[in-house]
Amino acid sequence: MLKAVILDDELRGSKLLQHKLQAFDQQLQVEAVFNDPLLALSGIAVLKPDVLFLDVEMPILNGFQFLEKLGSFDFEVVFVTAFNAYTLDALRINALDYLLKPVDNDELQCAIDRLHEKLARKRVFMADSSTPLSGSRRIALPTAEGVYLVKKTDIMRVEAMSNYSTFYLAEGKKIVVSRTLKEFEQLLTEPFFIRISRSVIANLDYVAKYRKGDGGTLEFVDGAEMEVTSSRKEALLKILFS
Repeated sequence: MLKAVILDDELRGSKLLQHKLQAFDQQLQVEAVFNDPLLALSGIAVLKPDVLFLDVEMPILNGFQFLEKLGSFDFEVVFVTAFNAYTLDALRINALDYLLKPVDNDELQCAIDRLHEKLARKRVFMADSSTPLSGSRRIALPTAEGVYLVKKTDIMRVEAMSNYSTFYLAEGKKIVVSRTLKEFEQLLTEPFFIRISRSVIANLDYVAKYRKGDGGTLEFVDGAEMEVTSSRKEALLKILFS
């Protein structure tokens, strides 16, 4: 059973959506309804939903600010809003769907079907990526154009933006994947890979220089500079200078 959370500052709107989702209770269970984005920040971390039905226009934090404040996340996002001016922004963060209020039941069904399909693809992807291919140490990176099979040793670093991950390869190529950084963290591990911040996994074989600071800064062979969070500095230095 898939788990859903609703975040909408309007009580009436959230209750109406919760009522409509009851028609799909064989596929999806609403675990919580939040009307305050600040309360939702801590609540979602505990609930670990599969999908968040998210309003855009809210006080204190709008929907996009909420996701930015949350940082990396593993759930899918369905925007539910009375405004159609944010569709481009929703596409940029790879939202699963964008539904206009009042929500049409057929469109809601399509969103839930799309959710099942995407989660099924994700499970296949995780299973394939964790298995070496023909004895090599490669990782499968699914994109809109197809699946890239990349040697881990060719990955210079991975940078996160919302629930996208951008792979920077040694040859200068970039591959953008609609997966969170957390999903790759268990596949890209020490001694070569280390997460240096919330948004970057680095391959230390491609680090040209470490610059001192609070957490410090890594300079890569391609000239890019990435800050290291202070909480990860000790682990990084231990690997670099051991």
